[in-house]
Amino acid sequence: MTLPAAAPVAAPVPVPVAVRTDFRDARALYELSLPFLRSGALRARTPADYRRAADAFLVVRGPDGAPEACAALRVLVPGPGHPPTGVLHNLCVRADRQGRGLGGLLVAAVLAHARRSALSAVVTATTGDGALFVRHGFAEAPAAAAPPSWAAELDPSRGSRVFRRLL
Repeated sequence: MTLPAAAPVAAPVPVPVAVRTDFRDARALYELSLPFLRSGALRARTPADYRRAADAFLVVRGPDGAPEACAALRVLVPGPGHPPTGVLHNLCVRADRQGRGLGGLLVAAVLAHARRSALSAVVTATTGDGALFVRHGFAEAPAAAAPPSWAAELDPSRGSRVFRRLL
């Protein structure tokens, strides 16, 4: 008696996760961000800027190990009347990977990192509609609701909208 052949088992689809990065990923972070820099969605930054801030980034890596999406959390120096706050910035998803939940995964990972860092709030600015941030509990806020050190960096000519999430 012969038994029927077992059906082939499909390889499990890897679940994307956000991981910390370091200076070795600086060039890849810059290249991932370049389309957003060129469009004006991100403020101008140089490869050296990414090297200095690389340890503030979380990335989602593709099968080849290269970053497919990134976001950073910068902790602000607390000012009078403002609780310990972080800035979620440089949220980028490679064009061919957009619409697959990577941006939301990164926003959630940044918020979790902010909580572990004992921050009370996270702010961000976008030239887009902010729907992704709203889905993660952010609310549109006036720039004055953010720490002045960060609000002063906003360029009014870019038309950015500020969003804040209390933790």
